[in-house]
Amino acid sequence: MKKTITILLPAYNEQESMPDLKRSMDQVLRDNPDYDWEFLMVNDGSTDGTLSEMERLCRENPRNYHCLDLSRNYGKEIALLAGMDYAHGDALIVMDADMQHPTDVIPEMLSYWEQGYDDVYAQRQSSRETWLKKNTSRFYYQLLQRITRIPIQPNTGDFRLIDRRCIDALRQMRETDRNTKGMFSWIGFRKKGIYYQQQERQHGQTKWSFRQLFNLALNGLTSFTTAPLRLASVFGIVVSLCAFLYLIYIIVKTIFIGDPVQGYPTLMVTILFLGGIQLISLGIIGEYLGHIFNETKKRPAYFVRSYDGQTDAPAP
Repeated sequence: MKKTITILLPAYNEQESMPDLKRSMDQVLRDNPDYDWEFLMVNDGSTDGTLSEMERLCRENPRNYHCLDLSRNYGKEIALLAGMDYAHGDALIVMDADMQHPTDVIPEMLSYWEQGYDDVYAQRQSSRETWLKKNTSRFYYQLLQRITRIPIQPNTGDFRLIDRRCIDALRQMRETDRNTKGMFSWIGFRKKGIYYQQQERQHGQTKWSFRQLFNLALNGLTSFTTAPLRLASVFGIVVSLCAFLYLIYIIVKTIFIGDPVQGYPTLMVTILFLGGIQLISLGIIGEYLGHIFNETKKRPAYFVRSYDGQTDAPAP
């Protein structure tokens, strides 16, 4: 009996990429006939004709193509969770709908999966990103690796194959402030890295703004480590110790040498420095409190508007 592989394709305003997606998925069918294939497209609240194109593919080939339409734009992290909830495959491959992830590495992923690896993740050999984006990304991963207790794979996105055991593990993690890249590492299991050459985007522009990338990075830092809280505590201890030592110095100097009243600049610098440290510490605490606030409401991560064009969508 053939094993089923699900390819999860989250999309937001990717109408122009749909023809490329179909050509790539048809190529996967031709190149890998030893498996049954499910192409699960998740429409993350698109405002263009993405949903219409998805439903057209489902009508033309209902055996392989399926379309999950979310009730609004929840973001890629929630779209990935929704896709995992509805995936039927023995393994799942996550790919971008803009087809920047090449399909020619899929046979290598399947080969390592058949050898017993549960998570075959793809690492970019190179990309055409700007110098600033590449270097800030590298710095972020280095920082995350140093302050967390879980191994974080550098230059690794969502493009990977995961076994059904990994899918079931990730489905149990229902938090809404998600960082799936970190979750892939957190769940463990047997992992294997491969390399790929990222392709150029043929249509449209990236949907990731600087603000969204910054929020994702901040979620990664606060979701998998309490190091920022520890850093705020250390900062407070160091500043308090320095202030205490300076106080002793002022007292001794005043008693034995005499010291005129210090001027306005010294006073303002001290107040602003201490105020800045306090605001930074409060901001770090606020980030963690924000996560707690969102999770304690226990709202569903998403709602589904339709599945394969039917409004009475089946339960995950």
